[in-house]
Amino acid sequence: MKKLLLVAGLSFFGLTAQAQEKNQGLQGAWFATSQFGYQQTKTGEDKATNLSVIPIVGTFVTPSVAVGAGVGIMNIKSESGSVTNANTNLVVVEPLVRKYWNIAGNFYFFGQIATPIITGKEKEADTKVTQFGVAMSGGIDFFVTKNFSVEFSYDLANFTSTTIKPDGGDKTTINNFSLAHVATADPIYVNALGGSMPNLTTPLSFGFKFIF
Repeated sequence: MKKLLLVAGLSFFGLTAQAQEKNQGLQGAWFATSQFGYQQTKTGEDKATNLSVIPIVGTFVTPSVAVGAGVGIMNIKSESGSVTNANTNLVVVEPLVRKYWNIAGNFYFFGQIATPIITGKEKEADTKVTQFGVAMSGGIDFFVTKNFSVEFSYDLANFTSTTIKPDGGDKTTINNFSLAHVATADPIYVNALGGSMPNLTTPLSFGFKFIF
């Protein structure tokens, strides 16, 4: 009888632990992903290049809510042969929070709110660049395995305030609000920063995520 009770107790404990683990979902798990972009336009000796690398790390604070932050760099460069016309180095800090909903199987829908802060300088003309923003996006996350997923997202609403301040000149402030916007480059970005369509934000995002 004692052995029977012991086996029953261990079985009950195992089932309870499994149920709790299933209920917890991804709570406590960490994830790592990265936003990467590269674009180059070349006409004769004129070359314009955009590069962005923004690693993102976060954790699930509940089974369906994750918080994280991205910290990375952006470089916007314009060259004519061996002459550099514009060279802009920017630092990006992007806190974010996500909420996940299971659609079916390994498919999840998520909503995200991010508050990117972008700051830096165009070195050739000593022009300071600062951008603050709030972006709300939605996306699909497909878990290929429990430790690897593929995600796609699109901006639903986006507000940015950008300040461009040349050395010894008047600053220019650009406030922009868009709903389901298509990324466009304001002419002042092209004139002041060079580069290949140097919009500081993009509405589309595709990437891979590692969970551990």
